Amino acid sequence: MSFITIEHDGVTIVEADPAETVMRRPDDASRLLEACFSAHSSRALLYAANVTPRFFDLSSGEAGVILDTLRRFRVRLAVVCAPGTVTFSRRFAELRADDLRVFETREEACAWLAPARGR
Repeated sequence: MSFITIEHDGVTIVEADPAETVMRRPDDASRLLEACFSAHSSRALLYAANVTPRFFDLSSGEAGVILDTLRRFRVRLAVVCAPGTVTFSRRFAELRADDLRVFETREEACAWLAPARGR
């Protein structure tokens, strides 16, 4: 499992390899937590290929389990999904929270994870 640590506007972000599966099941969120702890970061950047196959289907409960795990440790999560690559369940938009956002580009995700100072 490949994670790298990046700096964006002075904030450390743990980023997964865009082509690698990081979470095959919801319990695998602990691997992301380990990477965050190791990097002394509370920000994570994943891609659609990194999350469980049913993450974007709200009825599966997988996103909820993953987010609950990350919330306990105050880790913010941005997921990058290129347009047309993922089918979201009808109610997935309701899941949006202060600690999760889905973006079309890596740049947008990084900007949300590390907002510019003074804004």
